[in-house]
Amino acid sequence: MTSRSLLRFTLAGAVATGALLLAGLPADASKAPRTVPVRLLALNDFHGHLEPPTGSSGRVIDENGQTVDAGGAVYLAAHMKALADRNTIAVAQGDLIGATPLVSAAYHDEPSVEFMGKLGLKVAAVGNHEFDEGYTELKRIMNGGCHPVDGCSPAGRWKGAAFDYVGANVLFKSRHAKSDALAGLGHPGQVKKLLADWGVPALPPVSVKWMNGVPIGFIGIVTQTTPNIVTAEGIKDLKFVDEVKATNVASKLLKLLGVRAQVVLVHEGDQVAAGQSPDACSVVPGAGSRIATQVDAEVDMVLSGHSHQAYLCTVKDPAGRNRLYSQGGSFGRVITSVDLKVDRRTLDIDRASVVADNHLVTRTITPDPQISTFVQTWKDRVAPVANRAVGTITADITNTAVPSGESPLGNLIADAQLAATQTGGNAQIALMNPGGVRAPLTYAGSPAGEGDGVVTYGEAFAVQPFNNLMQVVTLTGAQLKTVLEQQFTGGPNNQAFTKILQPSANLTYTYSQSAAWGSKVSAIQIDGAPVTDTQTIRVAANNFLVGGGDAFQAFTEGTELWSGPLDIDAFVEHLGRANPIAPPATGRITVTG
Repeated sequence: MTSRSLLRFTLAGAVATGALLLAGLPADASKAPRTVPVRLLALNDFHGHLEPPTGSSGRVIDENGQTVDAGGAVYLAAHMKALADRNTIAVAQGDLIGATPLVSAAYHDEPSVEFMGKLGLKVAAVGNHEFDEGYTELKRIMNGGCHPVDGCSPAGRWKGAAFDYVGANVLFKSRHAKSDALAGLGHPGQVKKLLADWGVPALPPVSVKWMNGVPIGFIGIVTQTTPNIVTAEGIKDLKFVDEVKATNVASKLLKLLGVRAQVVLVHEGDQVAAGQSPDACSVVPGAGSRIATQVDAEVDMVLSGHSHQAYLCTVKDPAGRNRLYSQGGSFGRVITSVDLKVDRRTLDIDRASVVADNHLVTRTITPDPQISTFVQTWKDRVAPVANRAVGTITADITNTAVPSGESPLGNLIADAQLAATQTGGNAQIALMNPGGVRAPLTYAGSPAGEGDGVVTYGEAFAVQPFNNLMQVVTLTGAQLKTVLEQQFTGGPNNQAFTKILQPSANLTYTYSQSAAWGSKVSAIQIDGAPVTDTQTIRVAANNFLVGGGDAFQAFTEGTELWSGPLDIDAFVEHLGRANPIAPPATGRITVTG
């Protein structure tokens, strides 16, 4: 079948559902204007922030260099309605869920996914956090059904996402795995052959939406580092392949289907220079830029996520043509608006017509009343749990790192984890990954702000929202040293940047900033006694780290695995037991030049 013949099929959702629905092109196509308008409204890294995010997470720098409050579902919905017109397709670049506030996380993020449907979202790439609870749970979120352990939420049986989730670089490890990602897609034969040579997709690789009589193809891609930053057990049957190679295969798939207007939604991005306008191109080229410049020239634009930054860039594709590369911050604070035109004859995007803007979701407009009711309903449902007092603190306990890499809150969590795993797990020390400490504990607290030092369950959950399991493994002293060496760049695991594990109070050591990898860590002591290479040590950590997360592969060499309580339960118990709690000191690690 020729590409021209293929255009006689309506492809909206075809690849996602595995069905090709016969539909003719408009009868008056020859009299139509040469180009048709399309507007994309893009979001990324929402992370379930139905309520307005607080602190620095709820502020953003505007086009004039001023810091303004931004975000919150009621304002996001109002801005989306103001920006949308009849030519609009709403899309997203991953991490809509995962690492979410309690109002969403308590119900496995069904409220946030439902909210995205109310926004009119049509297509979203999966992000790494979509896999926080594993592939099976992601499929439930996509397709519907009640949680297998916790059952149905107060809203009743979950109906599934109202939009397409796509991930072209998520494949089954086994080429014999059964997949419904392309169920029913029996035509044309070239498509089946292309994907058969590639592997077995675990998720639909593309979604095609029709707008004004022309098809727009969306390719979903997630960072290939996902196995290093989610719990291994939940994705044990999956592999995450190179983003550029996967995009190029998906682009060929779209081309075989006659879809020339191609947009990549990629959950990978770059960092930016501080203090820049959201409309500036101030990126520090990295993983995102590699993808944006190297994917096939058929791709017309690359909308990104993951790094939580806002930027609008024009890059060159492999053919030397201009291509949009953008991102819209995080937590619903920015909407990326992209206006474009598609040529009716070529069915391709006229790149000269592309105009993009990072629109700030300010809180100076009238909140959307329907979404206000929606959010309040979920707040009421979770309030008895969220408002329960679990302990008190004497002052702010921050997650801001000091020069050694420790933070007061990280150290407090490590102490809590050690206390929770000594009985049963026989833990001797504990280590906490800094990326899992998501928010500070403030003395004023939230939402009351009365300055009484009371910590609620909701505030504690905001600190540790992943529901990781506490585990204990036996490491030798030499293996523990390797774990500590793996905090730094330069090792065989390709640690992207230094990640200092937060140690329990009885673990001390020194690291050298200038020493070569493998020789950075010295003077390791537990309870004041030097650690030898041959001694065995019971080390507590969450299951993310024990599974080798954040490139700490030495943890996987541990033996005598013991599993204990959830990390949030260990933290809450410690807050109630050691009451009131003062900010821990941060002198557990010594740094030399």
